[in-house]
Amino acid sequence: MPLLMQAARWTTNKMPKLIEPKAHAVIDYAMAASFFGMAAFFWRRNKRAALSSLLCGAAETITALCTDYPGGVTQEITFETHGAIDFGLSGLVASLPGMLRFNDEPESRFFRVQGIALATVTGLTDFTGSGKGGQLEEIEERAS
Repeated sequence: MPLLMQAARWTTNKMPKLIEPKAHAVIDYAMAASFFGMAAFFWRRNKRAALSSLLCGAAETITALCTDYPGGVTQEITFETHGAIDFGLSGLVASLPGMLRFNDEPESRFFRVQGIALATVTGLTDFTGSGKGGQLEEIEERAS
């Protein structure tokens, strides 16, 4: 799985940035809603998957609410920092089935797909306002 995450990150980082902050906010809330919806769906079948989905939905919602973009409620996190958090969250989402030992169960596929989708959306988002590729390296350099 890490190989697919790295491939999604590498591929989308080189591409022009097509997703603007407002669209990214809509996607963030849609992702959070899908996590909450799947938590309800998983609840009777797999409690570990349900709790993982609740955790991911809460993390995505809190990050979106605290970001300084259209759709954010407070201005606590810059949009660039939000991008770094999203990439970290994509890795967490994809690795939760292994950490919580439901890696071989059907519910794990949802987390893998969501992790890749989150990495792809983040890689295609224009965090700096320039629209050019290679923004992720710039954001990581500023963060360190």
